[in-house]
Amino acid sequence: MLNLDNFYKARYVLSKTIRRTDLVHAVRINPECDVYLKPENLQKTGSFKVRGAYYKISQLSEEEKARGVIACSAGNHAQGVALGATAHGIKSLICLPEGAPISKVEATRRYGAEICLVPGVYDDAYKHAIQLREEHGYTFIHPFDDENVIAGQGTIGLELLDQLPDVEAVVVPVGGGGLISGIAFAIKSLNPNVKVYGVQAAGAPSMVQSLEKKRKEMLASVSTIADGIAVKQPGDLTYEICSKYVDGFVTVTEDEICAAILQLLEAEKVIAEGAGAASVAAVMYNKVPVKGKKTICVVSGGNIDVTILNRVIMRGLTKSGRFSVINVELDDQPGRLSEVASVIASCGGNIVSVRHERSGDSENINACMLCIVCETRNDEHIQLINKALMDKGFKLLGKIKVAPY
Repeated sequence: MLNLDNFYKARYVLSKTIRRTDLVHAVRINPECDVYLKPENLQKTGSFKVRGAYYKISQLSEEEKARGVIACSAGNHAQGVALGATAHGIKSLICLPEGAPISKVEATRRYGAEICLVPGVYDDAYKHAIQLREEHGYTFIHPFDDENVIAGQGTIGLELLDQLPDVEAVVVPVGGGGLISGIAFAIKSLNPNVKVYGVQAAGAPSMVQSLEKKRKEMLASVSTIADGIAVKQPGDLTYEICSKYVDGFVTVTEDEICAAILQLLEAEKVIAEGAGAASVAAVMYNKVPVKGKKTICVVSGGNIDVTILNRVIMRGLTKSGRFSVINVELDDQPGRLSEVASVIASCGGNIVSVRHERSGDSENINACMLCIVCETRNDEHIQLINKALMDKGFKLLGKIKVAPY
């Protein structure tokens, strides 16, 4: 179904439009492998999606262009379609989930598209877009299940082999599967020895479950901070391509995604959205077998909603052991709080807040509970502080709890 010549044609067409995203050597992502980032967050529209959308629109007939185009998207495909349509002088209407980040909605509008917000998630927006296509005759631009869209996304695979010819593994975020289908087909066609791994959010594992059951599966619901890959069902074409060309799929948790966003921001000065950081999370937490290998993580997009960035950072800090909550029971007597603070300070912890409560649950009627929020270095540092407190005779209440964000 796919033709490598079409990928080279897409690269030629896109060469005058897209940005060149050079690899970034990211040595701190995982010391056990040699990691490079493909920063498609720096692409025009802030995502790889412009590649497939622009190329697809460039290949439309004059009749298809005259009808105007319609698309559905969680936000990134929307911007790619809007930019591509406007560049070709075509009217565009984009159906977005009602909960899509405001930043993505407004960016799509700025690129020249009309917006239709649909209650629900991506798949609900898809159904509505198909309905409008039937009613008004628009030309539909599918976000992933289309040969020309896949060829556009697959230009990334061609670039990776040019930029790092001795690459051994490529790790790719996966929603509907258009990006990994293009990358895997291009890479496996040119160098079958390179491993290609897909990563989905644990709250939206549609491709993972479909491949496990050897048939396309429709999830009842999806829930993840990685809105760009929150897809209930893979495409027909992408399912077949992934079955044939991808070496394996894994999932990552919300905490792991947040920790990856934080790592990229702090160590690599790269801003990634949840979907874009999924590939990095898989490598950081050893979800994919890339130990000792020259590995590329595709950072698929950077359009994160800044209104949730603080919560993401706090969650990432907690996951990586940089932020912890310690609950201590102690006698309600003068000087006891300063003793606890002294132990934590001597271990190098930085107390950022303290909450003091007299608890009625303790057998000791004179007991109180301290909820101490600390900045720490890592999980080992937290364990060191806990041990020091217990060695001093303080009673810790349960496990370290995650701080509220």
